[in-house]
Amino acid sequence: MTAPLRVLRNLAAALGLAVCVTGATVAGSLIVAAPAAAQSSSIVVEGNRRVDSDTIRSYFGSGPYTPGKIDEAWKALYGTGLFSDVQISQSGGRIVVRVAENEVITRVVFEGNRKLKDEVLEGEVQSKPRAPLNRSTVQADTQRIIEVYRRSGRSDVRVNPVTIDRGNGRVDLVFEITEGDKTGIKDIKFVGNKAFGDWKLRDVISTTQTNWLSFLKSTDVYDPDRVNSDQELLRRFYLKNGYADFRIIAATAEVDPAGGGYILTFTLDEGEQYRFGKVDVVSNIRDVSGDSLRRGLRAQEGQIYNAELVEKSVENLTIEVSKSGYAFAQVRPRGDRDFEQKRINVVFMVEEGPRVYIERIDIRGNTRTRDFVIRREFDIGEGDAYNRVLVDRAERRLRNLGYFKTVKIATEPGSAPDRVILVVDVEDQPTGEFAVSGGYSTSDGVIGEISLGEKNFLGRGQYVKVSGTLGQNSQGAEFSFTEPYFLGYRLAAGFDLYWKETQTTSYTPYGTNTIGGGLRFGLPITDEVTLALRYNLYQREIELCDDYTATAAYYSYCLDSISWAIRDAAFQGATVTSALGYTLSFNSLDNNLNPTQGFYAELKQDFAGVGGDVNFIRTTGDIRHYTPLYGDSVLILRGQAGYVSSWGGDQLDVLDNFYMGPNLVRGFAPSGIGPRDIAPCAASNKGTPIWYNCVEGETNALGGTTYWGVSAEIQFPFTFLPKDIGMKGAIFADAGSLFDYGGPTKFPAVPKWDKDNYYGNPNLVNCSGVQSSKTWGYNNVCVFDDNAIRSSVGVSLIWQSPFGPLRFDYAWVLSQATYDQTQAFRFSGGTRF
Repeated sequence: MTAPLRVLRNLAAALGLAVCVTGATVAGSLIVAAPAAAQSSSIVVEGNRRVDSDTIRSYFGSGPYTPGKIDEAWKALYGTGLFSDVQISQSGGRIVVRVAENEVITRVVFEGNRKLKDEVLEGEVQSKPRAPLNRSTVQADTQRIIEVYRRSGRSDVRVNPVTIDRGNGRVDLVFEITEGDKTGIKDIKFVGNKAFGDWKLRDVISTTQTNWLSFLKSTDVYDPDRVNSDQELLRRFYLKNGYADFRIIAATAEVDPAGGGYILTFTLDEGEQYRFGKVDVVSNIRDVSGDSLRRGLRAQEGQIYNAELVEKSVENLTIEVSKSGYAFAQVRPRGDRDFEQKRINVVFMVEEGPRVYIERIDIRGNTRTRDFVIRREFDIGEGDAYNRVLVDRAERRLRNLGYFKTVKIATEPGSAPDRVILVVDVEDQPTGEFAVSGGYSTSDGVIGEISLGEKNFLGRGQYVKVSGTLGQNSQGAEFSFTEPYFLGYRLAAGFDLYWKETQTTSYTPYGTNTIGGGLRFGLPITDEVTLALRYNLYQREIELCDDYTATAAYYSYCLDSISWAIRDAAFQGATVTSALGYTLSFNSLDNNLNPTQGFYAELKQDFAGVGGDVNFIRTTGDIRHYTPLYGDSVLILRGQAGYVSSWGGDQLDVLDNFYMGPNLVRGFAPSGIGPRDIAPCAASNKGTPIWYNCVEGETNALGGTTYWGVSAEIQFPFTFLPKDIGMKGAIFADAGSLFDYGGPTKFPAVPKWDKDNYYGNPNLVNCSGVQSSKTWGYNNVCVFDDNAIRSSVGVSLIWQSPFGPLRFDYAWVLSQATYDQTQAFRFSGGTRF
């Protein structure tokens, strides 16, 4: 003990005081906290300039001032962060508190930060303007800034905090930052994986490798939290695919000695792949039998073991039991491995759980989203029985909304042993979207779109979008609104308003002008099955021969190349369509954007004739099945079909037919398949048809009422390229047909040409030589209608580029009908930013 301290202690002993001496230094001052006598008459405060004396005295409370109370006051004063030094002593029966106030921060400045904005760093530091300068807080802020930079891939960042004196106890706090170079993930390796290739596993995790696209992303830097999350993603992926014994032995990140970044290595033990053995339900609740609950099982004997199906089965069984009046019931799965048969027998045990009620649900952190938007995702509320399965379900729903950066639901003790409080902690994130997209396709030409959307409008969970399109061959605008909980039920309702114009192209000799709107209702029946109802009301008009300043001779030349079926539809003027419809869909895909496994099917029907000018019933179906093959290849099988017919004695309008091309069989031009009017060919030969001399451009697609199509495609990655480039190849085979024209073939005479309108007089053409024609003899329309199978094979290049998804198809046609139009190469793509 030093001499001054010894003298102080001896002095205190002579005065009969207990003195606490702490040898720590703060801001260069020796802290000596001396407790006062049991009955001190007053507290004197010295050295304070901004902090009021009474405020300092308040930390001591009322007497008597025991050593313990004074020690607590000393600690509390330091804890405020307002003082750099606090000394307590006794003088003449009084307690003397001498303080040295911390300087006040005028502003916080960041210098040298080019990669991270000031707003990002301001959100990380605890030192704020108009707050006292605290050295320990500044050091903690320095470490936070370093950690933020390390998470963005700059591990050699240096941060130096500096204060600039502004006089009168005020300073500027400046963080001088040297960012350093970015250190990314050079390579991601997997050791021990046999069932799945590196390419597939890199697609499962969120961490990516550094490549020439790294300037567009931030996932290519080493982040320990992201790596931990990746381990969970890998675990769930393997458990979903039957590997119940899967474990991650190690996940290490090492800096490449040659430079260039980290090498991230996951060492795996896959184990064996299991299938479900016997799957059963055993109920220990007297009034609930296991047989009555089996319909809620998602797992079936013989299926590849899937932990997600087990979780969904638990959820379904819990809900079924609660419907029977047992709100406290718990469902626990028990799995028994059969190592020899590689089967897992699963028994779901249903038992009565502890009687615990939800006292209340507290929601915290939502600065924008309304409370009711969060509460409606719960199937339980205040006063209901607490059920962990339903709470987990609500947490999953809240995450899937996309409104929040983080979601966490925890429990706290309630006012009684059988009461709990649910605490929902969320953090809002931006949900608005502004997109400018552009692209080119061989059918639509150059096209651009601007859209403005908000999926959490006014914090009410509503979706609003306004978009405009301007292209080489089309233009339009659309407004959409969706309320996900209509009338308080889990029923999505919305409406759309739209306008679209299309121009004449080499595939369609006419333009259209459409304006209308629709109502939509979506009802999820189960997790996979959804029913969507709709009503559409729109007006559509055909426009012929764009050059309205041309002469009669021009119109005669232009119109002679257009089918009378199309001219008659244009002559009728604008038509109004009023249609009710529905879509019933089943979706078990593992990923809606980039599926590799699962099944999708939908059935659509529209009934037109609820008012309006046209009457038809249209039915379409689409089925797709995705199966993983060897390595990371995926087999995609697809079948589609459709049928439309008029009712009420009316003939089908030509625009209500189906028009097919590469959307059915690749290798054919848009509207290149199906019934065609070849009367212009007959007319060009003066009534003596020589069909093989007909020019392709002189035939017009009329569309058909029936189509079918099947397709098989194998997509495979280019393993010699980095996964992050997002490029893969495909080979495909398509087959299908479109046939059965259902429109008129003879038309009455119409007025002759004038400056505002010209349709000409229909001339009968000898159609007797038209192969497979539905009409014979002399007609205005010669329909070539052949239900022959069209087929093709081809190759594709698919690129998830930074400019949006791009696809290049090249097809070789194997079979076609006489007047079909082909298109070997097709390209489509675009971007959003």
